[in-house]
Amino acid sequence: MKTIGYTTGVYDLFHIGHLNLLKRAKLECDYLIVGVTTDELSESRKGKRPIIPFVERMEIVEHIRFVDEVVPQTSMDKMEAWRNLQFHKMFVGDDWKGTEKWNRLERDFDKVGVEIVYFPYTKHTSSTKLRALIDKLMKSRECKT
Repeated sequence: MKTIGYTTGVYDLFHIGHLNLLKRAKLECDYLIVGVTTDELSESRKGKRPIIPFVERMEIVEHIRFVDEVVPQTSMDKMEAWRNLQFHKMFVGDDWKGTEKWNRLERDFDKVGVEIVYFPYTKHTSSTKLRALIDKLMKSRECKT
């Protein structure tokens, strides 16, 4: 039986942490599906639009050799994603391990035979840090003009 894996992300300001997660996920499955968060979902969750537009982020992720299929993530409901995609493993950063949300997801996924695999979070690089740096540079520029 072919093992299907699934992971999601905004993938804004694509960096080595994103690449490492996708590479490690592909080592754990035969077929990797990646959900890319839409601009609207990202904005509703985080209060800001991604810097890189959704269509461009989809194209970037589609061209990563470890990725077999890319789908839009329009909802945060992981069980709905499972019902639509029927994956066997879900990959996520270990910064979520032990949280109430992911403990509940572990129990729900266990009932349908899905394993959640946690990968180490890349602490030295993140889209949040990159965005903060860009914001700081933009503010510095505005002060000079």
